[in-house]
Amino acid sequence: GISGVTEMEKIKRERAAILYDVLDNSRLFGLRARPGSRSDMNVTFRTGSEELDSEFVKGAVNSGLLNVKGHRLTGGMRASLYNAMPMEGVLKLTEYIKDFEVKHNV
Repeated sequence: GISGVTEMEKIKRERAAILYDVLDNSRLFGLRARPGSRSDMNVTFRTGSEELDSEFVKGAVNSGLLNVKGHRLTGGMRASLYNAMPMEGVLKLTEYIKDFEVKHNV
C-alpha cells in the first residue's frame, strides 16, 4: 500500500542524507550539486584531483564497494543509491570516504 512507498522514500532520503552529510563535512571531497538540486538517487562528488579520483575509484572496487566511477565525460565519482541498496552499503561507502581522507592527511 501507500505506507510501503512512503517508507521506501523515507529510507531513500535517509541514505542520501547520510552520504551528503559526510561529503558536506569533507575537506577533500566536493559535491557537484547544490543543496536545492541534489538527487536522492545519484550523488556526484570529486576530490578536485584526477589522480585522487581514480585512486578512490580503484580502492572502492578493491573494497567490494558499488561502482562509484563517475560519468566518462565529467569524471569524478557517482554513488547510485538504488532502492534495493541496504543502509550498510551507504555506511560502508561513507567509512571508505572517511578512511580515504585520513590516508591522504586531509
